[in-house]
Amino acid sequence: MRLFQFIAVSFLGLALFTAGIVHAAGSISGAVADSMNSGGYTYVLLKNDAGETWVAIPEQKVEKGQKMTLPIDMEIKNFHSNTLKRDFATIVFSSGVQAAEQAAKPTTAAAGSFAEAVAKEQAAGQNPHGNAQTLPEESAGSGGAVVPFADIKVEKATGAGAVTVGDAFANAKKLNGQTVRLRGRVMKVSPAIMGRNWIHIQDGTGDPLQNTHDLVVTSDAAPAVGEVVVVSGKLAADKDFGAGYRYAALVEEAKIEK
Repeated sequence: MRLFQFIAVSFLGLALFTAGIVHAAGSISGAVADSMNSGGYTYVLLKNDAGETWVAIPEQKVEKGQKMTLPIDMEIKNFHSNTLKRDFATIVFSSGVQAAEQAAKPTTAAAGSFAEAVAKEQAAGQNPHGNAQTLPEESAGSGGAVVPFADIKVEKATGAGAVTVGDAFANAKKLNGQTVRLRGRVMKVSPAIMGRNWIHIQDGTGDPLQNTHDLVVTSDAAPAVGEVVVVSGKLAADKDFGAGYRYAALVEEAKIEK
């Protein structure tokens, strides 16, 4: 239990955490009494005969009064949301939402357990600081998932929007929403998380002390670790998926050329 709590703290970046993780198999059903979107999540307040329960799911459109059935992946007590700046006495994390009349059909909102999928990306990385709990809340990437700096040198891409990894971080706010193009080596691939592959790219630029050497790219493509590829996609600055899972720079919906 202690080990799981340590991983959960680094994954969720909790400001408040008091031994409140509960795994609960099954599902929860009810009608939407309230909802809000923040940091890549939709927070849904479900109401049923037993009362009301807040549930966090991957961001999607919901309507008040809509009936839903949610698979329960993980429950956390005394949870603090940094993006909403509010506390939840209890909140359930779920992989997705299904209309009650479609509950028997598989959900495509995320592959497997949403909570476990995001934890997989976090746990798969190596923490260069040695203690995930001491990482700053806001870092170049989700702190515990940053791949250590590799002593490599990859030639900068050419063409419109060409940048290096270091450039992407240094000019993230200026480049926000723009299509960028960069060449780098694939350092790690975390597949099928929130419906996409998470690819870590390095080219020898950036500052490893600031974690600006390791750029995360999301894509449908699945390049092999060690390959040098050219990435083209929209750069997002200060991308916050909620629960402490934040990136200063992220390239989304990328096309990858070998």
